[in-house]
Amino acid sequence: MKKIILLIASVCLWMACGNPNGPLPRGKASAEMNAALEAYLQAVNDSSEDLHSVMVLQHGKVLLEKQIAPDTAHIMNSVSKTFTATAVGFAIEEGLLHLEDKIVDLFPESVPETPQPRLADITIRHLLTMNSGHGTDPTPLRNGDGDWIRGFMEWPIDYEPGTCYCYNSLGTYLLSAAVQKVTGQKVVDYLDSRLWQPLGIAKPFWRESPAGINTGGWGLYLHTEDMARMGLCLLGGGKFQGKQVIPAAWVAEMSRNQVPSVGAGLNEMQMKEILVQHPSLPHFLPENSDWVQGYGYQMWMCRHNAFRADGANGQYIIILPEKNAVIVTTAHIPNMQQELNLIWDYLLPIL
Repeated sequence: MKKIILLIASVCLWMACGNPNGPLPRGKASAEMNAALEAYLQAVNDSSEDLHSVMVLQHGKVLLEKQIAPDTAHIMNSVSKTFTATAVGFAIEEGLLHLEDKIVDLFPESVPETPQPRLADITIRHLLTMNSGHGTDPTPLRNGDGDWIRGFMEWPIDYEPGTCYCYNSLGTYLLSAAVQKVTGQKVVDYLDSRLWQPLGIAKPFWRESPAGINTGGWGLYLHTEDMARMGLCLLGGGKFQGKQVIPAAWVAEMSRNQVPSVGAGLNEMQMKEILVQHPSLPHFLPENSDWVQGYGYQMWMCRHNAFRADGANGQYIIILPEKNAVIVTTAHIPNMQQELNLIWDYLLPIL
């Protein structure tokens, strides 16, 4: 009898602390919230946006959700970057990597015979903040079968590392390679006991380069609720269901405005030159654009004091600390600012 009582008590404690493998808790949305979701979905339809799913969480519970496309693992595109940065954080916490580690020291086998003068200055920190000094994105090299790390090192470095933001997915690939180099595990495997299991996420599929390295900046596949679990963890300063999963100090750095930012296709210096000529371009004004709010460690700052993991064609994990809320979307929407605008217009006001 005593054993049965102890077993029941253990189960109750386990349920109270949360079951990472069970579904996220659902809450009851207000009539106002349900009406806002319907208005949002109608606006999405009117805008011809190809939304696949949306989930709104507040105070740790799912309040609104709509699965439009089949609930299969969805390509994350650059949302993958946030998970790679998380792996870097674990490696730093474990003393295996450091922010000031230089890529030429991590990958001496890929250093060109005649390296560029600024190459030796690029660090893990520069990769995390997309400030490697490249004036253009070297990511097109990923389509080749050669040494992607060497290609990154050979790409023209136009500015001093740390002085110019330029969106750079291949830089995130180097972060993935760095984690694999110092841990002996691919990022997807390294995260298994550290992130996937504690969050209750089945180990996902993550594409690899020809060298057998997870692509880092893209190529991860997750379900909508998996994204929500990561969002809740980031919202909680790295805690999920009462357990510290990601180091709190690392989440604070990931989600902090580390450097100025500009959308893909330009670099920071080019944007400044354009603004001298055209100071009122709408898509460069902070009140209009979620791409000029600043950048953390592989995460974007947003308007409304939010931050986000962001993937091409409308994959979002949006964290709103002031609302204690998370909004997640999967989609195929090229106009990602329009997608965010509808979220701000319809979903934000009811939180």
